[in-house]
Amino acid sequence: MKKLATIALFLGMAAIVFTGCKKAGAGDITIGGIFPLSGPVAEYGVEAQKGILLAIEEINAAGGIGGSKLVLISEDDEGDATKSVNAFIKLTSRDKAKIVIGSLTSGPTIAVSERAQAQGVVLMAPAASNPVVTDAGNFIFRACFIDPFQGTVGGQFAAETLGAKRAAILYEISNDYSVGLQENFIKAFTALGGTMAAVEVYNTGDTDFNAQITKIKAANPDVVYLPEYYGDVALIAKQLRAQGITTPIVGADGWDGLTGNAGDEVLNGFYTSNFTNDSTEPRVVKFVKDFQAKFGDKPGAFAALGYDSMSLIKDAIIAAGSADAAPVRDALAKINGSYITGNIKFDAKRNPVKSAVVLEVVKGSDGKLTTAYKTTVNP
Repeated sequence: MKKLATIALFLGMAAIVFTGCKKAGAGDITIGGIFPLSGPVAEYGVEAQKGILLAIEEINAAGGIGGSKLVLISEDDEGDATKSVNAFIKLTSRDKAKIVIGSLTSGPTIAVSERAQAQGVVLMAPAASNPVVTDAGNFIFRACFIDPFQGTVGGQFAAETLGAKRAAILYEISNDYSVGLQENFIKAFTALGGTMAAVEVYNTGDTDFNAQITKIKAANPDVVYLPEYYGDVALIAKQLRAQGITTPIVGADGWDGLTGNAGDEVLNGFYTSNFTNDSTEPRVVKFVKDFQAKFGDKPGAFAALGYDSMSLIKDAIIAAGSADAAPVRDALAKINGSYITGNIKFDAKRNPVKSAVVLEVVKGSDGKLTTAYKTTVNP
């Protein structure tokens, strides 16, 4: 377990510098953080952590909450469920955290959710989108929309906006995130009159997808749905294009981070997301400006979800008049307000009711890959 408890932030730098172990002082409010700061989905964790740190810096600069400063103590779970559990135990036993943010993907978050519920610890999941995450009980919340919604949005977008009639899917059969998305894409797409031309699977760790892609090409789809994380999408897209498949590709929020880890093969690609950094909404404009000034890059969805996760917790602590878990839980359940990723209120399962945006992968004026807002789909 990597202890990343003290983080020095330098204006204008794109990196976070870790300088050892910072302990919360008397009167400080400890926020535990579990993130994949290394490993195959590290980009998610690093982005989310930056968003949380920006929110904490702003809160503390304004005097904290009731005079108490917020302190984030972070642990790296490398996107691994066992390491997430170890991180949670350390944060709640040694560091006495009553509120924990994390992890970023669904498997590790599900692994700690029942433990959080049993211990009465508020767990805020920034981006874990599997519906099962909040099933553990009423101490578990999330800042992102859930997979059934974005899978449905993907199917509707392919049929209605792209005009697709025949879709192919390639998904990771052992990944609950991937499985749930493809199921809901199929329901939405076929309900709108579309036909599934091919549904192919692969196993975790696979890097050669040519056999599946050969079958997809023979099925002659006019859209390919890839409900995967950005690392796999980059590999699959390259092999799709190499075999001459030029149709649009569509995905979900796991694509965030793709533009910095892929080439032109992901052009003509579209994905559902919680956030677009080219919004003209004043709150978002300020967030993007502040984030870019501090870290040197524009924020993606994971940074925005991290920022919102901390903002939701801050608002709940203020409303509750306490940083104890039970009153914070009760205050979170009543929230209905405007945040960076949209207006957020929680349903009975503590899932946010909010819109999704669809982003297109494009080339910016500098010739580098970026994203552009395409449309918004309301719940």
